[in-house]
Amino acid sequence: MRARLIYGCGLRVQECASLRIHDLDFEQSSLTIRSGKGDKDRITVLPESLKNDLHDHLEGVRRLYERDVAEGVSEGVWLPEALERKYPNAGREWGWFWLFPAGGYSTDPRSKKIRRHHLHVSILQRRFKQAVRSAGIVTRATVHSLRHSFATHLLEKGYDIRTIQELLGHANLQTTMIYTHVAGRNILGVTSPLDG
Repeated sequence: MRARLIYGCGLRVQECASLRIHDLDFEQSSLTIRSGKGDKDRITVLPESLKNDLHDHLEGVRRLYERDVAEGVSEGVWLPEALERKYPNAGREWGWFWLFPAGGYSTDPRSKKIRRHHLHVSILQRRFKQAVRSAGIVTRATVHSLRHSFATHLLEKGYDIRTIQELLGHANLQTTMIYTHVAGRNILGVTSPLDG
């Protein structure tokens, strides 16, 4: 499901790993990425086809969260320093919990607090690499290839480059323009009479 979320939303791997529960908006079919590249927030599309899987996933995450609260072991999830100072108990709230939490606790190296962190990006990368190998794909593919595919496929479907720029969170339009060269040769959507 994480790979489908990365592709379906155009996420970077770190953005996916560090999503929080309150970043999901099922009503608006949107996903908020906080402190993305350049420390910028943005909103992207939440695929309808993932909503049921996400609801099921949230049930399991909720059980883990409730167990953490009941056991009282964790001091809550990490929050940016200014937020943690302003709202010292927010890290223990459901909305701030990780969408993809790690399997165990770790000691925060800065604060020395015991916390449950989010799933490490190397786990996502390793699992993706295994899936690519299992599928028999011989071309080089990384998790970031899913983000490239998101942009390329939107361009091929006729979405304008500015919309794609915003969804990807690119500061510079030139960065997004790269996908016009990667997109399939037939971006016009025209079928030749020879092809039927």
